[in-house]
Amino acid sequence: MNIDHLKSWIGKTEEASDLITPRLVASYEATFSPHLAPYQRGEAPLALHWCLAPPISPMAALGQDGHAAKGEFLPPVPLPRRMWAGGRIETIGPLRTGDEVTRHSTIGDVSYKDGRSGPLCFVAVDHELVTARGVALRERHNIVYREAARPGAEPAPAPTPPQPPQPRAADLTWTVEADPVLLFRYSALTFNGHRIHYDQPYVTGVEAYAGLVVHGPIQATLIMNIIATLSGGEPIRLDYRGLAPLIAGEAFQVKAKRLPDGAIAAWTEGADGRVRMEGVSR
Repeated sequence: MNIDHLKSWIGKTEEASDLITPRLVASYEATFSPHLAPYQRGEAPLALHWCLAPPISPMAALGQDGHAAKGEFLPPVPLPRRMWAGGRIETIGPLRTGDEVTRHSTIGDVSYKDGRSGPLCFVAVDHELVTARGVALRERHNIVYREAARPGAEPAPAPTPPQPPQPRAADLTWTVEADPVLLFRYSALTFNGHRIHYDQPYVTGVEAYAGLVVHGPIQATLIMNIIATLSGGEPIRLDYRGLAPLIAGEAFQVKAKRLPDGAIAAWTEGADGRVRMEGVSR
């Protein structure tokens, strides 16, 4: 891997715009309700911004995994498996139905390390979402690339620790059914062709997961909304990270708790009680 070549993408920019339509808002509400924070009439639900201006590539420009091929805006990392690793997000003002939203994106960093499971390449993308009223949201999105599963590898079972983890105390808990319809709807809302979210033979046979993988932004969306519900709608300043894949097929829980310093911690737990994504809003 020529990391110096990949680092030459740092500073590369991209701009995309989209319109928040009533149909998009209704579709988003139907997908996530009742697990959405309250919002004012005319405003868009929290975290709907991840459905705006998705990359739209012709079929011939897609990679094996269903994503757009790398090498244009994103650097051509020679590792085939990409995952939503986490990030940082700050809400400044609400988005509204009817807004034209422009997203300014910049490659903020590219780094490499050897992990326990093999080489890892991290790409950080900074986004700023702007409406006619000004900046509405700032975000750093961290993407991680991993090597391919070994040929003939059996699907990795969901991890089962020798002893059940101690449950974390929570002030608010939501239970969400992680069924394939939820994954399909969110893939449609975001024009996400990643096959790990809908193609069972691919996700188990090629990527060696135990089953369909719940989108990282589904979990981040629920974390943002449960924090806003607990805080009464205070602005979000969230740092979050994914810890392990969340496999569809069973209900999972989204939990939030106020911390002594006034911050709010939130996380998702699989059916086995293990945390899959966690974050803190201060």
